Amino acid sequence: MAARKSKSKSALDDLLALLDLEQLEVNLFRGYSHPTGFTRVYGGQVMAQSLVAAQRTVGAAGAEGQVAREPRSMHSFHSYFLLAGDPKVPIIFEVERVRDGGSFTTRRVKAVQHGQAIFVMSVSFQKEEASFEHQASMPQVPAPEDLPSEEELRKALLAGSPDSLRSYLARDRPIEMRIVEVDRYRLRRSAPPVQHVWMRAVGKLPDDPRIHQCVLAYASDFTLLDTALVPHGKLLFDTDIQMASLDHAMWVHRNFRADEWLLYAQDSPSASGARGFSRGSLFTRDGRLVASTVQEGLIRQRRTRHAPK
Repeated sequence: MAARKSKSKSALDDLLALLDLEQLEVNLFRGYSHPTGFTRVYGGQVMAQSLVAAQRTVGAAGAEGQVAREPRSMHSFHSYFLLAGDPKVPIIFEVERVRDGGSFTTRRVKAVQHGQAIFVMSVSFQKEEASFEHQASMPQVPAPEDLPSEEELRKALLAGSPDSLRSYLARDRPIEMRIVEVDRYRLRRSAPPVQHVWMRAVGKLPDDPRIHQCVLAYASDFTLLDTALVPHGKLLFDTDIQMASLDHAMWVHRNFRADEWLLYAQDSPSASGARGFSRGSLFTRDGRLVASTVQEGLIRQRRTRHAPK
């Protein structure tokens, strides 16, 4: 793997530290948030930490005291964002062992702050099995090396962009992204509700596939809901837009590495009732479909004198 910037490596170390939850009791874990300047916890962080909590209870003693005889990996999760997370206080993750079956294992995770549930997730794990196979084709897009880096994008967008966008691009992050439809950040015109983003962790990850699933869960919240704004020439950084994730689901189809380039192909079939609905497909460079996502979120236009023209 090509060398990455050393300053970005620290951001990846911070993410891995966030995913190393503290176990308080059987089925009970505690996680933390690093200061980001935002007033609420990033949704992808809560998803990834909840997945870690669920993973910690699979392969250990089950609901009936049984231990799984074969490894099981997460194949899907479905989650709801209930309240904005407070980045200043720890998050408590409560895991319910719903079922330990012959082929599938089910867990339910509740994330709690200030005595209230802020997030809930249902996770399903499956033992490895072989059967029929087919998949959708990967879209034809430029390779990540042929797209502007985040540093080049930041320089290109210095003038005329909201302060929030410039601040976001300048922040050290654990996920590197190369945006295909970069002109939407400059031209702000209506376009079909589609976007494509290459993404990968900024450094090498441990070989444990569970870590790669959690990092992908973390990254999958980036840009997905924003796809619903493409037909309207808007960005999630605009001051006249209020956006918040309502729910998020992910299915894992095949093995992958989150520290290698993955193409996140996204589309938004619908927006109505102050909600946007988006779908995503994640492909490896050689065209294997490894995961799919869906998300619905609040997209509310609010009036402000400072909205970008």
